[in-house]
Amino acid sequence: MALVTGASAGIGAAICRVLAERGMKVVGCARRIDKIEELAKAQPGIIPYKCDLTSDSDIVKMYEWIESNSDLGKVDVCVPNAGFAASSSLLEGNPSEWRGMSEVNIIALNHCTQLAVKSMIKHKIDDGQVIFVNSMSGHRVAGGSKFYSATKYAVTALLEGWRMELFNQEETKHIRVAQISPGLVETEFAFAMNKGSEGKAESLYKSIKCLQAEDMADHVKYILETPKHVQITDILVRPTEQKS
Repeated sequence: MALVTGASAGIGAAICRVLAERGMKVVGCARRIDKIEELAKAQPGIIPYKCDLTSDSDIVKMYEWIESNSDLGKVDVCVPNAGFAASSSLLEGNPSEWRGMSEVNIIALNHCTQLAVKSMIKHKIDDGQVIFVNSMSGHRVAGGSKFYSATKYAVTALLEGWRMELFNQEETKHIRVAQISPGLVETEFAFAMNKGSEGKAESLYKSIKCLQAEDMADHVKYILETPKHVQITDILVRPTEQKS
């Protein structure tokens, strides 16, 4: 089965649909569980779960629930997709915003990955897969929130850290970790980032032909369909019209 975080909209919702279409049981988690419930009505195989990823105990309880559920029982695929960004500059931002981005983009991602790998070890899954949904902001500092970019650089570092740790233990040597790093994707994300200035997000999405959430879900599908001996580390994807 697969676990997808941040599944209520955008890339997370699209990934849930694609994996369920492949016949997988997919636990989609987010705080807005009603959105995932709507998704599940349209696509069998999606199982909604309410989880606040800023809560360590919520994350632990979710994995305990998966382990204790006879229809699920283990995690074969983990897609830490949830992300949070505030648009404030470094000069005008505040610790609450920085903490929120760190908790979701770094700590929750790593916590979910850790518990997924432990589930794989427990159930002797030697072909498990973890796929981070990162960002082009994890590879270069451009416009928008510079602190958000810093959290995404941390994800890129964690990717290599997990690859090294998994490779260095015989029982995890064949568990693969990858990430997709999209540029501008037309989702709710820019609107959430620019609350109070929604026109800015709308203008951004109209400025070029953006990537769509389904484009990124297709890349997750591609990673999962590669043979066991193929290790994809990072897929960087920009809209053709995006300069940087």
